[in-house]
Amino acid sequence: MAIPVKLRVFEGPLDLLLHLIDINKIDIYDIPIALITDQYLEYIHQMDHQDMDVMSEFLVMAATLLRIKSKMLLPVEDKPQEEQEDPRQELVERLLEYKMYKYAAGELKDMQMNAAQSFYKTTTLPEGLRYEEPPVDLDALTQGLDLDKLHVIFKAVMKRANDKIDPIRSKYGKIQQEEINLSDKISEIQTYSRGRKHFSFRQLLEKQKTKMNIIVTFLAVLELMKSGMIRVAQKELFDDIMIDVVD
Repeated sequence: MAIPVKLRVFEGPLDLLLHLIDINKIDIYDIPIALITDQYLEYIHQMDHQDMDVMSEFLVMAATLLRIKSKMLLPVEDKPQEEQEDPRQELVERLLEYKMYKYAAGELKDMQMNAAQSFYKTTTLPEGLRYEEPPVDLDALTQGLDLDKLHVIFKAVMKRANDKIDPIRSKYGKIQQEEINLSDKISEIQTYSRGRKHFSFRQLLEKQKTKMNIIVTFLAVLELMKSGMIRVAQKELFDDIMIDVVD
């Protein structure tokens, strides 16, 4: 009699790959494709095939792994090492990008859970002591009004509004919120990293003062990753994500 085994549910193929990399303690920049592909296919064979939408995503990744595996089995062309393309490079970039998004999602979830632990005291005043404004009777409020009276009221209101304007301060323009430019944020991170070849992603986010700064910083880190100017690593699943500057 077969023993039913409950498989861990993953959010997608990239989540499964990160799990395999973690349990095998593999360097994400040097993935043994043969080992990971075999373990990945073994998991797919044990999956519930009823949900074809979910299954199709895992099958596409399986095809990608097999394609990379076949490329790595081909003879290497006689080129300088720096000119040789690593078939795993695109997969590594996708995994790192997914890992960053997953980390950010975890941070947002923690913030949501912390907010959910805040409670506000409801009123304890007796019914007789609570002040409630009576509903406004619009018919009684507008009784006896005509266009001439409304015009007089409007002029009086506008005059009071103009009287409240400070003649000196009104000459100064409004202070507009400074727009955050992605390229400027990238330059800011590069300047910050010059004296720090190795620093944490959390440390970088803690320097940001607003939510918009945090979002643009996150996008800037992704752009620097794609351009190969920085590398991102995480030793354990819930450790800080560390950023290394590529010389």
